[in-house]
Amino acid sequence: MNHFLDIHLTDTKDLRKIIDHAAEMKTARQGRPRGALDDDQPLKDRMVALIFEKPSTRTRVSFDVGVRQMGGQTMVLSGSDMQLGHGETIADTARVLSRYVDLIMIRTFDEAVLTEMAEFATVPVINGLTDRTHPCQIMADVMTFEEHRGPIKGKKVVWSGDGNNVCASFLHAAGQFGFDLTFTGPPTLDPEQEFIDLARAKGSNIVIERDPDKAVDGADLVVADTWVSMHDAQSARERRHNQLRPYQVNAALMSKAKPDALFMHCLPAHRDEEATSDVMDGPHSVIFDEAENRLHAQKAIMRWCLEV
Repeated sequence: MNHFLDIHLTDTKDLRKIIDHAAEMKTARQGRPRGALDDDQPLKDRMVALIFEKPSTRTRVSFDVGVRQMGGQTMVLSGSDMQLGHGETIADTARVLSRYVDLIMIRTFDEAVLTEMAEFATVPVINGLTDRTHPCQIMADVMTFEEHRGPIKGKKVVWSGDGNNVCASFLHAAGQFGFDLTFTGPPTLDPEQEFIDLARAKGSNIVIERDPDKAVDGADLVVADTWVSMHDAQSARERRHNQLRPYQVNAALMSKAKPDALFMHCLPAHRDEEATSDVMDGPHSVIFDEAENRLHAQKAIMRWCLEV
């Protein structure tokens, strides 16, 4: 069964097929109404459960629209709707849902919820985000880079800020797609060593550089993400801002990267915090292409999971 749980757990050849298929489907939709069905309707008569323990805009809309474009139907469920792991075990929920639907996408907090869902489901499970990783986002990011600059293999990606779940999936992707990654941020917010080791074991050059000016030298892509979670207390927000302010992506920092370097942010953004508006709206930025490509990348992931 083709679960899509994390980038490093998916074969490199399959990852490449997913990216290429996403680009093909995007091209096929050019000039068509946004609500139009895909010509082949590969999800016709299929039902997809979309489970959200965490609130979402892009993940919810892009998966829902993607399923509908491919001729399928969605059932959107919140954690409170299901009392996931409280009124019923995750294992039993997985077994029951598998009798009703063809595919499960889950956006949750604890990675253990995802892995238990996949262990006991008899249909494919997709990781829509956990506190540890966010693989669907990075598949869209790789697709976005390649449609603007060609193959990402051998390129230098710089992550500036917090070594969070999105950064973790970028490290997974570095190993699988063959690019290098430099992390610049405070030591207290370094990415997990496990993720660094996985990328290095695949031959990627992973560097920790505390000086952001040095970090972005020669960068092909600079990436930022929000400094605070919606669940963080005010005191935690203030501490994070104090730690991360030197790593803001602004025009001065981008000027030290390659002249044709791209800037990405998975959104939502706190403008003029982790990145300034002149960068987000400037010539280096591809943030809205990146957001759109969540739709196309996830459609390709779903088709790969269902082998349709």
